[in-house]
Amino acid sequence: MTCQKPVPSPPLACFKAYDIRGRLGIELNEAIACRIGRAFAQVLGARRVVLGRDCRASSEALAAAVADGLMAAGVEVVDLGLCGTEEMYFATTHFATCGGIQVTASHNPMDWNGMKMVKAGSAPLDPATDMAAIRALAESGAFADRRDGGLVSPAHGARAAYVERVLSMVDASVLRPMTVLVNAGNGAAGPTFDALAAELDRRGAPLRFVRMHHDPDGTFPNGIPNPLLPENQPATARAVVEAGADFGVAWDGDFDRCFLFDQAGCFVPGEYIVGLLAQVFLAKEPGATIIHDPRVVWNTEAIVAAAGGKAQVSRTGHAFLKQALRQTGAVYGGEMSAHHYFRDFVACDSGMIPWLLVAELMGRTGHPLADLVAAMRVEFPSSGEINFAVTDVAAALALVEDVLAPKAVAVDRLDGLSLTFDEWRLNLRSSNTEPLLRLNVETRGDASALVARVAEITGLLGAWRAS
Repeated sequence: MTCQKPVPSPPLACFKAYDIRGRLGIELNEAIACRIGRAFAQVLGARRVVLGRDCRASSEALAAAVADGLMAAGVEVVDLGLCGTEEMYFATTHFATCGGIQVTASHNPMDWNGMKMVKAGSAPLDPATDMAAIRALAESGAFADRRDGGLVSPAHGARAAYVERVLSMVDASVLRPMTVLVNAGNGAAGPTFDALAAELDRRGAPLRFVRMHHDPDGTFPNGIPNPLLPENQPATARAVVEAGADFGVAWDGDFDRCFLFDQAGCFVPGEYIVGLLAQVFLAKEPGATIIHDPRVVWNTEAIVAAAGGKAQVSRTGHAFLKQALRQTGAVYGGEMSAHHYFRDFVACDSGMIPWLLVAELMGRTGHPLADLVAAMRVEFPSSGEINFAVTDVAAALALVEDVLAPKAVAVDRLDGLSLTFDEWRLNLRSSNTEPLLRLNVETRGDASALVARVAEITGLLGAWRAS
């Protein structure tokens, strides 16, 4: 296909804070994808761009449309085909291209798709400048004249180089014999995982894998892969126990997030994984900086302080965490939503590196995953992220602030509303990608108080709950 003629289009609702996400046929289609590709190239002055896609039924056609837009701007498209978002991030730097685009809707519903984009060096697009300029150009259609030279070329050796980089992050010499249950959710993770597993086997790593829902299938016969949803966790939990696995791993659709289950099938909340990975890196690099998001902080701050590191908070969202990682030189950054960022992995997030590092930590300490997080669960219980559909986000936030802020010892608005009290803390913020208000509550060792505080805030939000 070719891009639409350079005439204005209606406002493009698929542009979110730092990604493209939209309902197919309503907010996103092939013509819009083509315009976005062409605008991306023109705004960045790109000459070579990496392009990948997930396994959704619509992704191949949308990726072809993006490629058409890029080629209309004279771009050489380095085609990764089916891959994970992190493979696109890595390849953008590996091939020294001007940017990268991954066609993916991650964990969104079946009738959605989208794109994640970076510029040269795998750097995030600035929401206020880069994304705004790409949106404005895609909407206006005021493209420069078509350029000659656009073509699609295969990304030779991309996955092998990616596997080498991922495994370079892990000390395989301390891995002990373990069985790991892996649930790809019929997303894009399967083929990439197989490449990693084959290389681990070649190097003699004593790991045995039990695969679940492994083959990519854009119809998602076992449901949309979003392991963060409580209703999606029991299937993996049961499989871990049935396999007698030492721990379990589940990925979302484009596998830039991974979720872990202990040997009893218990889901391990993301903030405790952030704590574990902070321990891993501070043991390797004493005094290093660790970036974390503001939703749940006390466990991470305590672990980093005890290990002699420096904890620094960043706004939630991959564009902001990546920017903070680059600005501070932090070795690692983590979000409770299971995004984990690594300085030595092109300062981007990966869903494959975290489980490998946890396996390394288990091998080094000899402790099972449940024991590694047991004290964290007791000392800093947290609610997990609770989503509220409200009719007026600003009014709902204002009500909670009016009632609770006068009693708080600290008020912070870096990302939504954070209120800190002597023995408990909350963060309430609007989603960057969905029309939701998100609540997180944590306490200092008091699980009963946690329940009471969640009930209190839920009651306050009741007046603004959408029916």
